[in-house]
Amino acid sequence: MEWNEEIDAIGLLCPLPVLKARKRLKSMTSGQVLRLIATDPAAVVDVPHFCFESGNELVSQSDEGETQIYLIRKA
Repeated sequence: MEWNEEIDAIGLLCPLPVLKARKRLKSMTSGQVLRLIATDPAAVVDVPHFCFESGNELVSQSDEGETQIYLIRKA
């Protein structure tokens, strides 16, 4: 799947990956997709919770080694 914006949050700990995603999503238009790359173990819980609470769609969540990749569609 293609995305419009990307955030590299490798090495950042909670709550920074979610805060960076929230800030970037605010500047995006509805329907655009953000790709978030994180290594924080808490992101597995934090990112889906953020999407649910904010109304954005978690399109996919996958692991690539120790890195998690999230695709989030702005509501």
